[in-house]
Amino acid sequence: MGQGLRKAAGCGLGVILAVILVVSFVGWSLSFLEGGAPIKQLQPIPEDVPPARGEIVAPIDVHAPGRTSDKLQFWADPIAADTGISSAAVRAYANAELIAKDAWPECNIAWTTLAGIGYVETRHGTYSGELFNARSIDENGFIHPPIVGIALDGSPGFALIRDTDGGKLDGDTEFDRAVGPMQFIPTSWAKYGRDANGDGRADPNQIDDAALSAANLLCSRGDMSTPEGWTAAIRAYNNSQEYVLKVRNAAASYALRQPAV
Repeated sequence: MGQGLRKAAGCGLGVILAVILVVSFVGWSLSFLEGGAPIKQLQPIPEDVPPARGEIVAPIDVHAPGRTSDKLQFWADPIAADTGISSAAVRAYANAELIAKDAWPECNIAWTTLAGIGYVETRHGTYSGELFNARSIDENGFIHPPIVGIALDGSPGFALIRDTDGGKLDGDTEFDRAVGPMQFIPTSWAKYGRDANGDGRADPNQIDDAALSAANLLCSRGDMSTPEGWTAAIRAYNNSQEYVLKVRNAAASYALRQPAV
């Protein structure tokens, strides 16, 4: 969970994404010159706060044993194809919305908001900070290799947080680090971490667990159906207006069933 701890980390991500965008544009240009069809034009991103909820999640029994997000595959696969999010991540965000609706009905969190955070934090568990070493989500929802952020050692742009868990979560016995697709630091995970895949253990590197835990943190701030409530919840995750806007824009794009950019 960010809380404004990783402002400098976005610089490397920005450079990498810029390279990817250039390569993509060159490919698109060549396709056009050769008579191929250009990529689908994206719709303008609404500026509404909170962003739209997107597709209504199919009802499932979230109290059933095992990994309940698997029951949402029929619903998630078409959305994944349109948005560029993996089906596993879409299922995790939707599963978390349904569990939150049952556990914290006053929260009114939407899967699109969780997807917005997942996009900004780690591109839904695929960004590693290394150009040629992207992460992937396996069939059980675990990120491989695990995502572990940089040491929060007080370097410029980063907070100083000395180790709080003996390195149990992040492998660092000197400083804390953010972990997993939703980037939780050990103290926040200890407070908000929840099991959502039914294995009896909350793991920040498992996409279902991470999504529900993010919902738990956000819902602890109250009603997210109002502009004030939604903004306060996102700021609790990372207290930056730039971060709020990035999450809003990504969530709004997913509500339109299109990729975030």
